[in-house]
Amino acid sequence: MGPTVAGSFASGATFARATRTYWGSVFPQVRRELAGWRERAQEIPDPALRAQALEALEKRGNMEGAAAFATFVGHEQRSAVVRATVAFQTAYNHLDTVSEQSGEIGPAQALTLHEALLAALACVRPGGRSSRGRSGESGHDHERQIHPQKNNADGYLQALVETCQEALSELPSYEVVAPAARRAAERVVSFQSFNRRERGDMEHWGLAQTPRDSDLCWWETAASGGSSLGVHVMISAAAEPGIKRAHVDALERAYFPWVGALHSMLDQLIDVEEDASSGQPNLIELYGSPAEAAERMALLAGRALECARGLEPKHRHELIVAAMASFYLAAPEARVGETVVVTRAVLDVFGRLAWPALAIFRARRELSRLSRRFEGSGGAAQGQSMSWPSSAGPRSIRALRSIGS
Repeated sequence: MGPTVAGSFASGATFARATRTYWGSVFPQVRRELAGWRERAQEIPDPALRAQALEALEKRGNMEGAAAFATFVGHEQRSAVVRATVAFQTAYNHLDTVSEQSGEIGPAQALTLHEALLAALACVRPGGRSSRGRSGESGHDHERQIHPQKNNADGYLQALVETCQEALSELPSYEVVAPAARRAAERVVSFQSFNRRERGDMEHWGLAQTPRDSDLCWWETAASGGSSLGVHVMISAAAEPGIKRAHVDALERAYFPWVGALHSMLDQLIDVEEDASSGQPNLIELYGSPAEAAERMALLAGRALECARGLEPKHRHELIVAAMASFYLAAPEARVGETVVVTRAVLDVFGRLAWPALAIFRARRELSRLSRRFEGSGGAAQGQSMSWPSSAGPRSIRALRSIGS
């Protein structure tokens, strides 16, 4: 059932405040953070590793979307949340790029490489640093060195990890949310390790992670595991003094698997036409037909929205979910070929809640297009629109696509 008229007005007011806060406070800091990381990356002496770091930073929309969670954080904690989310997502993008360009890499190497994401979430005292974490619930060995020098050129990855740690240490409730944040990161790390495994291993993992009676397909759950939204929501929750564990549990149940699954599957949706033209399989193809894909995606959207509306404070998370979905549905790729039926089905679920964000994203895409047309490549960089954190990096997405063949 859709929101009431009063609820719609309340959501609209919340959206208006969030828009002002994001563009007036969060976005300027994100730009400063990314400029700093670009300067640091340019100092990497090894040309190949320097190029990888800079390439990962070109996906700045991922970091801008991650920092959107800071929009709803109090002013005193907002800067720390922006620093933590930007550093974590930058590290995620960087590791994806490194692993993608490392040629043949086995599951063990992929697992070790991405465990830097776990170190980034380690609990440290204010001003303290740690490149090692504690053993997590999924069995990852956090005691071994997880920053091989060859992937940590000139301390770049270490700096990202330590920046995230230090920012988290400033948040009043991080120790409360840390276990849930680490579980979300552990799912990401596990997901990344399936790159060279057979479909059966991925399917077994997805089935094991699927909550009972959820009616999720195994690939929907597995894709949700690659979403970084579950980490970012915990970072923002850590800014709330005195947060209760019950609220943390509710956030975790909402973002995994439902919000994460919608996030990842929408990411796949806008790649359907490109993959079809290049002969690449796509997760959407695991559905039997466009009609079934539309039905399943509408189910994911409905459950994600239902879970978000059950969270406190009112309207915060439903707007986050609506904005995330609107970003993908505003893409031209979501309105061509057989993707149209899926896009319409998901939009029907969100209704008027998606309209404001959809209009903004479409307008920014048009401005970006005009910028590229009149200013060339430099203008394109200036006109880049906000995106959302990767559900999985390029390497992971190709791995998932390969299981559909």
